[in-house]
Amino acid sequence: MSDQSAVAETSPRQSGAPTAGEWAELKTRVIALETLVIALLATASESQRALAREMANFILPRPGATHHHLTVHAAHRMGDLIDRAERFERSAE
Repeated sequence: MSDQSAVAETSPRQSGAPTAGEWAELKTRVIALETLVIALLATASESQRALAREMANFILPRPGATHHHLTVHAAHRMGDLIDRAERFERSAE
């Protein structure tokens, strides 16, 4: 790989929308991070998982604020990750 191509791959793009390759890389990283979080939560204590569930409430819209579907979805995804970790923990027993 030439020095120019290495710089191009690591330098942020100046244009607008991400390319298909950038979206694919982002999706891959999210999958890896979700899997890592599930593994960590599967070995966490009940109180740590309860705290993680409480944290989901912090990303829900504040009382009186307009609900945004991405914020609500993110809070649900947190709960889903914890649920998956608990199922993983039970299947390992």
